[in-house]
Amino acid sequence: VLDKIVPGYYHRLNADGAIERSTCCANTAMEHHMMEKLMLDSLRIWVTHYGLDGFRFDLMGHHMKRNMVKARAMLDELDPSLYLYGEGWDFGEVMHNARGVNATQFNLAGTGIGTFNDRLRNAVRGGRPFDSGAALIANQGFSNGLWYAHNAETWGNEWERAMLLQAADWIRVGLAGNLADYAFEAADGYRKRGREIDYYGEPTGYNEEPHENVVYVEAHDNQTLYDNNIYKLPLATSMADRVRVQTLGLAFTLLAQGVPFLHAGSEMLRSKSLERDSYNSGDWFNRLFFDYSSNNFGVGLPVEAGFEADLMRPLLADPALRPDAAAIRQCVENVKALLTIRKSSPLFRLRTKEAVIARLAFHNTGPNQLPGLIVMSLSDQVDGLPSIDPHHDLIVVVFNATTHTQQFQKLDWQGCGLTLHPAHRASGDAVVLTASVNDEAGMVTVPARTVAVFVAKANGSIE
Repeated sequence: VLDKIVPGYYHRLNADGAIERSTCCANTAMEHHMMEKLMLDSLRIWVTHYGLDGFRFDLMGHHMKRNMVKARAMLDELDPSLYLYGEGWDFGEVMHNARGVNATQFNLAGTGIGTFNDRLRNAVRGGRPFDSGAALIANQGFSNGLWYAHNAETWGNEWERAMLLQAADWIRVGLAGNLADYAFEAADGYRKRGREIDYYGEPTGYNEEPHENVVYVEAHDNQTLYDNNIYKLPLATSMADRVRVQTLGLAFTLLAQGVPFLHAGSEMLRSKSLERDSYNSGDWFNRLFFDYSSNNFGVGLPVEAGFEADLMRPLLADPALRPDAAAIRQCVENVKALLTIRKSSPLFRLRTKEAVIARLAFHNTGPNQLPGLIVMSLSDQVDGLPSIDPHHDLIVVVFNATTHTQQFQKLDWQGCGLTLHPAHRASGDAVVLTASVNDEAGMVTVPARTVAVFVAKANGSIE
């Protein structure tokens, strides 16, 4: 339609005059003034006439940075609370600013526009979005067995241990807003900022403010978290443990600094029966069961299974991989508890880079860390800063991904009065209730495959 208005203007053309299609569609020429105006006018109409309160841009990196900055400025005039975010991937004919400075993760830093954080996502899930064949099994992540619970394609060797420590560093940066300037002791023993920690040849941290960090482990693209874990967890993993691994994965999203992004149904162990991209798969593969009677696993072989069909068939036919209503309900309750925990303290929602750097700390870091254990603290008692949490002086979050109970001691926590967050008790998760504190020793104990949050009440003994 656009090309009929002004032929050759609204679409991006290659050197031969053909329309670029790197997005799998007819790419629009966002570097052209009137195409930008069409976008801005559309946003204004959707806000003023339809009441939309936020916008997500698919393949936002194919827009120019100036498009998005103008959009942000316009939305600020209408309502500063409107959120603007999208996919800041850098590929195709616009890659490396080939058509102008484009709207990628790095280029948008400091604009207040959110971008999806693939660093934490890949570290938690394992591998990368376009893995295929045996790599779907071999590329385990922090939450589903890397080094500590090997599967049919992994060995638990020292290389995998090193990869686990690297993944932990990527997650730490993500938990800290994926800030370029947040620093801690990395796995190699050196104190590094987020921008100095390597991620496949690129910086891990790139944000200037925490609200630019869109934190997620599952979206409409690629396998759901549950299906991803079908491939990567040891096949004999019990359903109860699969629920725990799902909860742990979602906890990294819900307890991070930034904007949490939850895919519909992830709290219900949502499955698409191993379908990678279900945009054209209809309701059969995309169904959600709000009565918890099913998570939709094993309903058929994906249409686009291709050469992975032989890998999928025995998994889809295995009744042990289909959760019952009790398992689904337990995961829902676990996620509700995490949402309650996030809401319970503004320390989980710090607004500025300076606040994150001052109030958030990581422990159990460096080359001698306990593998598979991430320990994060949030403090309301920081010299020179006002109190922002009337209920808590200190919060300690422990992510234990391993298959055994782990303990961590910090002498500064002696006598602080840390206790398990009351929201955990409401979840009905009997395992997390075994997490404990030795207040005299400043030691916390957390069971296998568990995220546990400990709190010290305000006006306690914390200096």
